[in-house]
This record gives sequence, C-alpha cells and structure tokens, in this order.
Amino acid sequence: MALISGVVFGVGLTIAGMLDPSKISGFLDIFGVWDPSLAFVMAGGVVVNAVGHRFVMRRSVPLFAPRFLLPSFASIDRPLLLGSALFGIGWGVSGLCPGPVLGNLLLLPEKMGLFAAIVCGGLWVGRALKQRLEKSRVD
Repeated sequence: MALISGVVFGVGLTIAGMLDPSKISGFLDIFGVWDPSLAFVMAGGVVVNAVGHRFVMRRSVPLFAPRFLLPSFASIDRPLLLGSALFGIGWGVSGLCPGPVLGNLLLLPEKMGLFAAIVCGGLWVGRALKQRLEKSRVD
C-alpha cells in the first residue's frame, strides 16, 4: 500500500507540475512574480487527507495491519524545530523537496542524482545524530 500511495502521490505531483523547482521558487517569491499553484496543490492534499482520515479512523483496525500506529509524541522540541528549519531552508534554497526529487530522478537522473545522494546522506547523518543524542540522554 505504501508503494501504491507513493506512486499516486508522485503522479499527482507530476500532473500538477510540482517536479519543477521554479514552481517552488515562484511560490516563495511573494514580493515578485508569485505563483500560487503550490498552495492549491497543498490545499488539495489537505482536503483529500482530511476526508480519507475520517473514513479510515471509523474502522476498528486498519485493513493491512493488526492495529493503528498513530504518533503519540505531541511536544514541540528542539530537534523538531531544528529539523523543520533545515528542511525548509534546504527546500527554499534548492527549490527541491525529497518527494519530487525521486520523481525527477527517474526523469532527469543526470541532474538529480547528486541531490538525491546528498538527501540520502543527510538522512543517514540525521539518524546517526539522533541515535547519539538518545544514547547520551540514557547515559
């Protein structure tokens, strides 16, 4: 189901033109030639998610798992804020979000390969830092 969901998401991003970094830059350029198309894509995603969530949560158990695995951590802490800021800065500077990079990796491997490798490296470093931080809290 995760693969199917990812493919549907990727096709939607492609149809909406969100694989083009200039769409992101245009959305962030609020004092220049602003492009609101990303806002419409985000709003559409929120509406679909909200409706789908209502239907799914009416079930006693999910279709493909023995129980729902919902997030239980609800506090806003420093790692969350720092990670969000780094993600936003990277997205704003490059105009590339990891999801569209994967789609572009199939279409433009010569342009997206290095960026995808950097994203994977960043994920690996982030995981290692998180484990180190958790270990230092235990000690």
